[in-house]
Amino acid sequence: MLVILAFIILFHVISAILLFVATIHNAWWVVAPPGGSLIYTDLWYSCNSTCYPVEKSASTEAAYLQVVQATMILSAILCCVGFFVFILQLFRLKQGERFVFTAIIQLLAALCVMIAATVYTAERESFQVEPLRKGNYGASYVLAWICFPMTLFSGLMYLVLRKRK
Repeated sequence: MLVILAFIILFHVISAILLFVATIHNAWWVVAPPGGSLIYTDLWYSCNSTCYPVEKSASTEAAYLQVVQATMILSAILCCVGFFVFILQLFRLKQGERFVFTAIIQLLAALCVMIAATVYTAERESFQVEPLRKGNYGASYVLAWICFPMTLFSGLMYLVLRKRK
């Protein structure tokens, strides 16, 4: 049982770290213009040699970007809250009642990550200015999609673990 708990704690911490990296790192969209330096775009800034705010990110035209920002931040917060609730429930609740609340929080974090990555995928074309249209999804975008099954699996592990002694 201790090995399972250690594995779950490690898995949860790794998924939280990856969520923070995916939210903060500036590589959701990467463009390599001919003869120029790479341009990295994240949820807040576009960077080549200097960083500048994403164009029109505070307008209604980019409401989807605000949805992605909010759901990624919410997923990272929920993942951290889920970890602290897990630690509290580990020592406070009796068998059978453990980890249900933690599982619900983790499953909500997975849902938030899925919403963020799906909205970014669906709406990316409508927001990008012309030089940024011919790029590729970056490492942070891929990390967001990797975080979705990790947090989903973590939430399901908590549901299975609730019955264990």
